[in-house]
Amino acid sequence: MTEEQREILSTAAQSLDAARLLQSEGFHRFAASRAYYAMFYGAQALLEGEGVSFSKHSAVIAAFAECLARPGRVPVELHRFLIDAMALRHRGDYAHGERVTAGQAQEQIERAQAVSSRRRAVS
Repeated sequence: MTEEQREILSTAAQSLDAARLLQSEGFHRFAASRAYYAMFYGAQALLEGEGVSFSKHSAVIAAFAECLARPGRVPVELHRFLIDAMALRHRGDYAHGERVTAGQAQEQIERAQAVSSRRRAVS
């Protein structure tokens, strides 16, 4: 594992911790957003291991599918988790009239934990 990957994974872990804290305090839309970022950073770390790097969210998600999910190196459902989490993050961050429920935020946290365990297994 490269130093860059370690740094990205540290940021992912902090983001997941923040998601849990926000969720416990009832800030569900912000918890869902932090959970998404934990997944996003995890995807970036995995792609860094493949020698590819992107900063644009859509590029990371597309490359995650192309380099890792489609070839079967990670379960395809992890790609779906990223897509769904990004959509919920957008809704929570930008659609001010719409709510993110406690259940939706918790699901994103659990999914981020699943991505975290996969990062350790692949790295």
